[in-house]
Amino acid sequence: MTLKIAIAQINATVGDLSGNAARIIDFAQRAKAQGADLLLTPELVLCGYPPEDLLLREDFYDACERELDALAAAVHGIAVLVGHPLSKGGDCFNAATLIADGVRVASYLKQRLPNYEVFDEERYFESGDSPCVVELKGVRCGINICADVWEAGSADQAREAGAELLLVLNASPYHVGKQLLRTEVLRERVAATGLPVIYANLVGGQDELVFDGGSFALDAHGEVRCQLPKFEEALSLIEFAGGQLQPGLIVAEQQVEAEVYQALVLGVRDYLGKNGFPGAIIGLSGGIDSALTLCVAVDALGADKVRAVMMPSPYTAEISLADSREMIRLLGVRYDEIAIEPAMQTFSALLEKEFAGLPADTTEENLQARIRGMILMALSNKSGSLVLTTGNKSEMAVGYCTLYGDMAGGFAVIKDIAKTLVYRISRWRNTVSYAIPERIITRPPSAELKPGQVDQDNLPPYEVLDAIVEAYMEKDLSPREIIAKGYAEADVRRVVRLLRISEYKRRQSPVGIRVTQRGFGKDWRYPITNRYRDPY
Repeated sequence: MTLKIAIAQINATVGDLSGNAARIIDFAQRAKAQGADLLLTPELVLCGYPPEDLLLREDFYDACERELDALAAAVHGIAVLVGHPLSKGGDCFNAATLIADGVRVASYLKQRLPNYEVFDEERYFESGDSPCVVELKGVRCGINICADVWEAGSADQAREAGAELLLVLNASPYHVGKQLLRTEVLRERVAATGLPVIYANLVGGQDELVFDGGSFALDAHGEVRCQLPKFEEALSLIEFAGGQLQPGLIVAEQQVEAEVYQALVLGVRDYLGKNGFPGAIIGLSGGIDSALTLCVAVDALGADKVRAVMMPSPYTAEISLADSREMIRLLGVRYDEIAIEPAMQTFSALLEKEFAGLPADTTEENLQARIRGMILMALSNKSGSLVLTTGNKSEMAVGYCTLYGDMAGGFAVIKDIAKTLVYRISRWRNTVSYAIPERIITRPPSAELKPGQVDQDNLPPYEVLDAIVEAYMEKDLSPREIIAKGYAEADVRRVVRLLRISEYKRRQSPVGIRVTQRGFGKDWRYPITNRYRDPY
């Protein structure tokens, strides 16, 4: 007996119940036309993931129930396994329901509720405790949901209940190296249970998270039999025949720089698109961060929906203007230059009495950044377009950014991209099509807020800074452990101190795309008021 399973890699929108249902119906019709017996959808695809505190509302569950009934009534000739929230007996569950010929055949309740990194499912759901095995075309299929397969237990229950094949619905967000980790974990489940696995993952941007898709299937020996593309919707059939998964579509893995860039593009496209912003505005500086942000925006939205604004000061180098104009020529976006010197003079006169007798310092530098921030936000208010900020993870870590200045905006595109990775991605992007002038990549980075300024006046070299930030912030290593790796104690002390005292700034920064295992968002929850000091 042959069972044909269609893997549906769907881009769902949180709260768009009717829109998500329509997407599922479309996938089901296409899968049916290709001869599929079953459509496997991602976790909570009916409501989108993560719905967060929408899950505390009774009316939300009621609406999901109505939409699931309507979905069941609309799909015939193919079975569909749908992820959705379920309220039952006063408790709430993360569920998967098999619908066929207008009825609900069976439901499975997720057993393992992740409560780490960006996940907070114990806040909303109760755990299921029973396996669910359904028979389709003579094949007994066990059902698991995402975290159920990340540890032993749930898959073993399915095997003991007679499953021959494991179907897994997932909403697994992207970070660098995540696909390899998923495959390794699933191979452990396969080795322990002897069950082949089909893994359908969500795709799309949701606030700071990006779901990369990359759905796949492993046979009973742990070999990849199907691998869907990343960062795009996809539908692919795989057959289970003679007790084995047959070969299906296999898309090759990409290099890290390409993968991260696609995550940024998808994150920007979905954040602006799903929230209804007509376009993006970017403050261009002639530096590498704004250059990469502009490329991402153009590739995500199209040049016609992106506007770049250069706001030179007396300290802006001519090469910054020249390189910005060249980049605009290459990308073809709207471009304006608005000099900020008149505003600088106005503020200087306004504050002359208050600042009398005091030396110039970062106050005057920050005023320049805030003038630029005001200009960008004024343009945003008039046009409705969203300001994309250009600060990277290295700057966010140590507070090398200005509140209400370069931090002003609606979405922080490269907030989780370390400076060294910014350079790597920029070089990769130029291999696709030349978009970032070489001098932007090779010249020393500078905020250009005073004569002769470069970033390394105030920070360790970025190779050192990024390594210390990664060790302390992403891997939770102590300063002693970082120093033991060969980093100078003075650099470690400086970076850790800056990390600690910059928390109040980060808490006020715009939401930004997460691409590492730990970004400055949901999975970084350090107190602002904090007197703990790391021992050295």
